[in-house]
Amino acid sequence: MPRETCYRCFWPKALCWCPTLQPMPTRTRFVFLMHPKEFKQEKAGTGRLTHLCLPNSELHMGIAFDDRSVLREILEDPQYWPVLLYPGRAALNLSEAGGQPAIRASLGHRALLVVLLDATWSGARKMLRLSPILQRLPRIMFTPSAPSRYVIKQQPQAGCLSTLEAVHELLTVLDRTGLDHYARPEQLLGLFHRMQDFQIRCASDPARTGYRHRPYSNPADRQPGRGRSGTRRSKYVRAPVAGAPDENTSALSTVPSPRVETPMAPH
Repeated sequence: MPRETCYRCFWPKALCWCPTLQPMPTRTRFVFLMHPKEFKQEKAGTGRLTHLCLPNSELHMGIAFDDRSVLREILEDPQYWPVLLYPGRAALNLSEAGGQPAIRASLGHRALLVVLLDATWSGARKMLRLSPILQRLPRIMFTPSAPSRYVIKQQPQAGCLSTLEAVHELLTVLDRTGLDHYARPEQLLGLFHRMQDFQIRCASDPARTGYRHRPYSNPADRQPGRGRSGTRRSKYVRAPVAGAPDENTSALSTVPSPRVETPMAPH
């Protein structure tokens, strides 16, 4: 018989995360746009767990969002300044010295509303391509303070982060600049560690089906993908090509060269 599921965190009820999550109020409003594959198939997705920690957030599933009246109403609400966490040549880097005064000038008396794409690399790029309403949003980004802590998945390039890590980094920057208050910075990373630790224990149990049964390598020792697979994965995070419009740039890539750094990464 199928296991009973918690339809809040979407984990089996015996493993439900909900009782251990403490709400973290924020001035910033977060809107998570989740790809259907992330919603239905991902065991170790971090977007939903992050959303459950943030009472001032909401989650919508889909690929193309121009026909979503609910999202349009949110983005057109005059009390918010909506932005997309998705870098490009015109993206405002909040980690840089000029980021704070620039974002304060844009905010005025409004609250910050951050839209995040929760998907695989190719899925996020497709979501943006099919959603002109998202393409028109101002973009923000940041420079990651640490490499990804993802042990059970390999990021395409150095600097790529999971959705949970990206929110943690963004809230850290907003707290440091006085734009928000990040009351429990240890919660998201602690949850991330516990979730991965559980997956690793499951993988080490030969009696469990549906898991890989070999040890995970140290993320610092992993080599970039090679061949067709490596080329396909890296194209989603390559730096923008000079003269190309932002909508045709990579999914969540920044401009620095030769190393590409990403302020947010889908799973």
